[in-house]
Amino acid sequence: MATVSNRTKGIICIVLSAFFFSGMSSFINLSGDVPVLQKIFFRNLVALFIAGFALAKNKESFAPHKGCIGYHLLRSGAGFVGVIGNFYATTKMASTADAAILNKMSPFFTLIFSAIFLKEKVKPKQAIAIAVAFLGAMLVIKPTMDNPQLVPSIAGFIGGVCAGAAYTCVRHLGNKGENGHFTVFFFSLFSCIASAPYLLFRFSPMTGFQWFCLLMVGVCAAGGQFTITAAYTFAPSREISVYDYSNVIFTAISGYFFLGHQIPDLWSFVGYFVICSMAVWMFLYNKKEHQLKNSK
Repeated sequence: MATVSNRTKGIICIVLSAFFFSGMSSFINLSGDVPVLQKIFFRNLVALFIAGFALAKNKESFAPHKGCIGYHLLRSGAGFVGVIGNFYATTKMASTADAAILNKMSPFFTLIFSAIFLKEKVKPKQAIAIAVAFLGAMLVIKPTMDNPQLVPSIAGFIGGVCAGAAYTCVRHLGNKGENGHFTVFFFSLFSCIASAPYLLFRFSPMTGFQWFCLLMVGVCAAGGQFTITAAYTFAPSREISVYDYSNVIFTAISGYFFLGHQIPDLWSFVGYFVICSMAVWMFLYNKKEHQLKNSK
């Protein structure tokens, strides 16, 4: 029997994570008119228990590494705002695929924030890719005052920006040797505490189906987080990151079949093409740069 390479395992895991996150988007919509912060609480409550179980099972510490607490707070604060933006866009936009592609702007903003705060150099081709991807995002957002979805589109874009900031903190925490399971646990705990006051004073009663949907939001979110962590354990980002954009395809398919035959408009499709093209270009560029560096 042929041995499966780590790169293949990484690709399988990252495609699985994209599938899980597209499932999360579908269940967010299927849960109906439940307030966004209520959805976020239950999404993170499930992830909190799963991450806590993983830490306990592996006998890992429930405390951060020395000097990491500040970065955990930054990561969690940015991540929490990012999730609010993404959930609001997913709930309010006519196409969940539009919300998904705006969230996929996060890798480009990770480059920007890494350059600003981690002093990692952004090369000219990377800067061009960021600028063109931003133009692609504008095609999806369609920033005109007569666009009825302008506010949720901007929220989705801000969600991508904040996710990029959060991933920059995750990258820095990883460089400092922080445990990935604890990072997920801390973020989930932070988000539950931050959203709990809303539930105490403004809890919206839910049907049995809505409870089920929010449970599945949490299960899918946890599945996505752990499979994407496994993916980058098997293979480096330069070899597999581009496959994460399969999330947009999964989300578009589920939006059509399960959420009322959602079909993005022409400008959104053009925006998808532009953003995904820049992601592929960055993927190929980073891989070539790594090969040149190793050949010296």
